This record gives sequence, structure tokens and C-alpha cells, in this order.
Amino acid sequence: MNLAAGAASRPNEIRLIETQAELERLFQRLESEPLIALDTEAASFHRFQDRVYLLQLSSRQETAVIDPLAVTHLEPLGELLADPDREVVLHDADYDLRLLENEYGFRATNLFDTRIAAQLINEPAIGLAALLEKYLGVRLDKRYQRADWSARPLTPEMLNYAAADTQHLPILRDLLRERLRELRRLEWAEEEFEELSAAPRLAAEPEEPGYLRVKGAKALNGRGLAILRELFQWREEIARRTDKAPFRILNNEPMLVMAKSPPRDLAELKTVRGIGTDQIERRGREILAAVQRGRQIPERDLPQVKRRQRQPPDPAFDARLERLKTARNTLAQRYNLPPGVLCPNGVLEAVARIDPGTPGEMEEIPELRRWQLRELGTSLLAALRQSGAVL
Repeated sequence: MNLAAGAASRPNEIRLIETQAELERLFQRLESEPLIALDTEAASFHRFQDRVYLLQLSSRQETAVIDPLAVTHLEPLGELLADPDREVVLHDADYDLRLLENEYGFRATNLFDTRIAAQLINEPAIGLAALLEKYLGVRLDKRYQRADWSARPLTPEMLNYAAADTQHLPILRDLLRERLRELRRLEWAEEEFEELSAAPRLAAEPEEPGYLRVKGAKALNGRGLAILRELFQWREEIARRTDKAPFRILNNEPMLVMAKSPPRDLAELKTVRGIGTDQIERRGREILAAVQRGRQIPERDLPQVKRRQRQPPDPAFDARLERLKTARNTLAQRYNLPPGVLCPNGVLEAVARIDPGTPGEMEEIPELRRWQLRELGTSLLAALRQSGAVL
């Protein structure tokens, strides 16, 4: 631990990369580094388009903050991520990997996620700030958590904040990896990292329209839904055109209020809670026009909420699932892990649905990890074979 504290007290140098030539020189220096820590900064709190506005990289010797808006391309980063001999360390990697794949087509091959590692050793707090404070005595500055990373120029304080997210990750990785090894769970983590690398992250079409995902929308009648849909589509168009986060154009709450009690003029619009004077002056007539479009839709064309058909009850499945949960919960106590970390309910549901009778059949269940089969397989099969009522 003294070694960790010493490393944390000597932060490496921070470089700001703003040209392609600087980027190329950075990756030349990093070429022999077997381990690189990575983080990204987006601006979804401010912008419509969720994209990478800053990249932070740390080796054990230096830290660089890359401005992706200033360089020509990031192919050296893509090559690094794809190299199976280079370990890339992230914290809560899924979001960063999704951004990198959707925007650049980059995929990572050899990962270490400090959040997953912390879960598997049963850390009570798995956020990066909590882990750095516990293991390294480092306190992260939270002032810039919702900073607009799309803004330029970036202040020195913002750069320092961004750099701190990767500066200490290499040694945090070392400490968590050693703890995993002591608990004989390093193979568990490595398999989780493999699954994380292999998971596809290209943006998929949502199952239902965006306006139906507004909290409270599905309780509206057809007319209310029509008005909400028009308001939602108007807001999306403005947000996309101005590249602003939709809630900065109009919050969900006033849209829902107007869907229930549509205003007819500016005077009524002013009474809607959540709409400010500036919004009324700038966009009041557009809001009223969207409301009016929803009011004019013929009854036959009003949107409806499609209710999902409920599956008929299956007492046998329910009984198997409860037995599996009981077995899992007993093992979770033995391993001193939250049950959902040891084996999530969704995995148990897949096992209960297939109802395997042999280890070979258990191995065919894609949701089950290899380490879960080793640690839980025998107990889960025994639970399935139990007869009688739910335990």
C-alpha cells in the first residue's frame, strides 16, 4: 500500500495533443508500452449528438489528453485497441467502448475494467472516485462532472480533471488484479473482460418511439399521446438542428402537462409549470403550433399504446427459478458476493427456461459464463433436480 501511495503522490506529466503530428509522436512513444489506461469525455448533458469530445490516455510514465476535434484522424488509437498484446485499462468501460465503436468503428481486444474487478472482490463502492480514495488516497475533483467538453478552449482545470480519470488507473489496476488473484477470481474477471470486448455496441433501433419512453406517456389517452408525439418530434428536430440536448429545448414534464391539458394561446402557455419566459418568447408559437397539430389529428389516426401480451403463468418454471435463486443465494454468502454479481437473475431465468439435465446441456446455455459453470454448475443442477414445492 505504501508503494501505491507513493505512485499516487507522483502524478505523471500531462500533455495536450492538438495536432496530428503530436498525436503520431505520442503513439510512437507509447508503442513499447504494454498497458495503457483510457477514458473519454462526451457532452450528452449539453449536446444532441453523443460523441467523443476528449480522449485521455495514460501509460505508467505519461498522460496525454487528446482533442479529437483538432486532429486529422485517430487511427493509431484504433490500432492500439485492436492489438491483443496491449492491455487497455478503463473504468466502467461499456459507455466508452460504445462511443468509440459507434463514432470510429474501433473495437477493443485486451481489456481490464476496474469496475468489474471491484465488483468481483465485493467492494462496497465501485465508482472510480471511491476506489481511488480507498486504494490510493486520491480525491477526484467533482466540479467538472457535467462540464461542456465540446466547448473550446478547455481550461487548465478541466484538463487536469480529465487527466485524473486515467492517471491513476494503471496502479489501481495492479492492486485490484492482485486482490483478484488472492481470491482466485482472476480467471472470472478475465472471462468477463473477454465478454466485454466481444459485445457488439453499434446503435440499435429502439423498440418503441421516443415519445412513448417519456415517463407517464403510456397513461395518456389517444389525444394526449398525439399532442405529446408532436411536441416530442418538434423538440427532437430543434435539438438535432442546434446540436443541443433535448431537455435544454424543453423538459419532459411540461410536455406531459400540455398533453393532458393543451394550452390554446400564449396566456395559457405561460401557466404551464416548467416553461420559462425566455422559452415562451423564443419558441412559444412553435410550441403552440405543435400542440395544435396534435389536436387536429383525426380520431381514427390517434396513436395507441400497444400492450405486450402477457405470457401465461408457468408454475413449473417459477418453481425451478425459485430453487435456482435459493442455491445461488447460498453460494453468494459463501463467496461473500452480492447474488446479482455472482449470477444475475436473467442468467438464472435462462437456466430455468432450458431446464438442463446434464452438465453438457448446461454448457450449451450461452448466458452462463465458464467460471459460473465451474463454481455454480453442480449446485444449480442439483437445485433443478429437487422435487416438490418452491423452497
